[in-house]
Amino acid sequence: MTITHLVTHSGGFHADELLSSVVLTRLFPQAELLRSRDKQVIAPAPNKIIYDVGGAYDAEAQIFDHHQRPGPLREEGEPYSSFGLIWAHYGRDYLTALDVPAEDQEVIHAKFDAKFVLPIDLLDNGAMEPSVAGPLSILTLPSLLGSLKPVFDDASPTADDDAFMNALPIARSFIEAQIRNFAAKARAAGLVREAIAAAGASAILELPMGMPYRSELDKAEADHILFVVTPRGDDWTLGGIKLSNDTFEQRADLPEAWAGLTDADLEAASGVKGAKFCHTARFIAVANSREAILEMANLAVQEAQ
Repeated sequence: MTITHLVTHSGGFHADELLSSVVLTRLFPQAELLRSRDKQVIAPAPNKIIYDVGGAYDAEAQIFDHHQRPGPLREEGEPYSSFGLIWAHYGRDYLTALDVPAEDQEVIHAKFDAKFVLPIDLLDNGAMEPSVAGPLSILTLPSLLGSLKPVFDDASPTADDDAFMNALPIARSFIEAQIRNFAAKARAAGLVREAIAAAGASAILELPMGMPYRSELDKAEADHILFVVTPRGDDWTLGGIKLSNDTFEQRADLPEAWAGLTDADLEAASGVKGAKFCHTARFIAVANSREAILEMANLAVQEAQ
C-alpha cells in the first residue's frame, strides 16, 4: 500500500525524529508529515510510518519507537533512537534515492551509521554525555538543531510545528552533504587505486585532480610514495604527504632552498622554468605546467632520498 502519512510526536523536537523525517520525506515525498500524540493518529495502519512515538518497535507494522522498555538495541548493545531504526530499515533506499552507486551503498550505509547515526542514537538515549565534545558541545549537530526550537515565550499555537518544518531543510542539508562526501570519497578511492598502480615503484603519485587519497595510500602500503602531483586550474601542484592526520610532519619535505620563494627566484633556486611558488613550510609548491611540476617533483625526490 502507498504510504500517505509519516507520523511522529508533537511538541518539542529532537534531532532523532527530525533526521528521521529527512530520510522519510525524501522516500515518500507525497506523504503528509503529521506531528501528533492523538491515539487515533498514531495508531498503526498500512499507509503510515510511525516513528519516535507509538510505544513499540515493529518494522512489519511500520512502527519505529524506542521509548518503550526494553528498548531496541544494536547487535553491540547500544540503544537505538528512532533515527537509528529508520536508517537501518530505510537507509539503503535513501542512498538509492540520492543516486549513490549500488556497489558503494553497503560501505556508505555502514560508514554513515557509525559516524553520523550512532552518535545521535547515543545522545538521544542518554548513553553519551554532550560534554564529551568539551567546549565544542554547543556546536554539535544535535545542539545546533535544538537551537532551532522556538523560544520559551513564543505563544504561537503552531510554534513547535513551524520550527520543526523550518528546521527540516536545514537538517536535510547536513545529511545529504555528508552522504555526498562519502560517495565522493568512494569515487576518489577508485581513482587513487588506479594512480597508485600506475605509479608503480615511483615516489610520485599523479592524480587527475585534487581528491582525498590518504586512506587508499595507507591501504596499499605505498610507503615509498613521497609526493603527490595534481592539476589546479591552470597550474599544477606538488604536495608532501603527512605522516598522519594528527601531525604536520611529512614523509618528505620539499627542498629547503625553495622555501618561501616565488616566480623568478624559485626558478633560479630550482632550475625549473615555470616554477611559481613554494610554501615556507615546504609542504606545497606550484608550477605553471605538468612538465614543470614533474621536474620539480623529481628534484624533490632526489633530495629526499
